[in-house]
Amino acid sequence: MSFRVVIPARHASTRLPGKPLLPLAGRPLIAHVYDCARASGAAEILIATDDARIAEACTGFGASVVMTSASHRSGSERLAEVVALQGWPDDEIVVNLQGDEPLTPSSAIRQVAEDLIAFPEASVSTLCAPIHSAAQLNDPHTVKVVRDVAGYALYFSRAPIPWERDVIGAEAREAPIGWRHVGMYAYRAGYLRRYVALPACELEHIEKLEQLRVLWHGARIHVAEALEVPGHGVDTPEDLALVAALLAQRDANDK
Repeated sequence: MSFRVVIPARHASTRLPGKPLLPLAGRPLIAHVYDCARASGAAEILIATDDARIAEACTGFGASVVMTSASHRSGSERLAEVVALQGWPDDEIVVNLQGDEPLTPSSAIRQVAEDLIAFPEASVSTLCAPIHSAAQLNDPHTVKVVRDVAGYALYFSRAPIPWERDVIGAEAREAPIGWRHVGMYAYRAGYLRRYVALPACELEHIEKLEQLRVLWHGARIHVAEALEVPGHGVDTPEDLALVAALLAQRDANDK
């Protein structure tokens, strides 16, 4: 199996400007993400950015960098530009690893790539994990997914899905009570080329979920249960402090 990893990284984060370069355990945050990708066995790892400061930092710790446009609205658009610049063939498997996920297990990166290879009818693959609490089920920041019998996505939503008609109050449900989406994707390079030419759909605008464009236009997304769930991502200063503590704890346990 061969796959490539692209790590989109931008400096202009709304909630945490300069996020990829923030110090985390003595190194830039994105260096830890790069370490996760290196451990996955990917044939190639590229950091895609539009910022010279990020590029300089990444080349400083040995990463390969691709400079991309500053006009991209999403990580998948940035990936599509990398695919075009690198000239990868249509059947190349490309994993999108977010640049703010320094606790991503390397096994999850391999799993999402292997899953796309195992399901040739899928254009995209991603992961999910069980939901065990009503609070998580009802949290709009937790994206839920419903799958068919073969594991293909039927729908993604910020609303609680599926909803049990005859139960009043989700607390009455027995756990697990659905599946949450784990936001890591693998794409076929040819599909990425097609995807960026597709118009956004109404459901995507309503839910603010880019993956609904894939389903709307008839492509298939396979969703496997994550064998190892990625750890906490970084969106706020509080997240950064939490991840730093978790890394310190992990390092202490490894000694």
